[in-house]
Amino acid sequence: MNTKQISYKEECYQIIGAAMEVHNELGCGFFEAVYQEALAILLDEKLIPFEKEKVLEISFRGNILKKKYIADFLCFDEVIVELKATDSIHSEHIAQVLNYLKVTKKKIALLINFGTTRLQYKRIIL
Repeated sequence: MNTKQISYKEECYQIIGAAMEVHNELGCGFFEAVYQEALAILLDEKLIPFEKEKVLEISFRGNILKKKYIADFLCFDEVIVELKATDSIHSEHIAQVLNYLKVTKKKIALLINFGTTRLQYKRIIL
């Protein structure tokens, strides 16, 4: 792990902390969009820089494809944050986030699941 990846450790803790606050207040059972909106409010309150529904372009052989990915958040201009509201974090969710990292050439992402009684999160490093 290089020093740049380590340097985002504190930023990841801030994002996870905000997600925990949202989960503690709302609990599980809502749609993903509800958690996304609530988390945006909290990120703003905590002065965590973010872009909501960040469009990610996909390049193939020097061409930008018409199909785009949309990450729930890009925080600190480096940390991709993808939210779920399901029974568990599944391998296809991890694959989705890995694709986001590949197309953006970013190195770190957080996969956060609000759909369980305890908040689940996974830090993914490329």
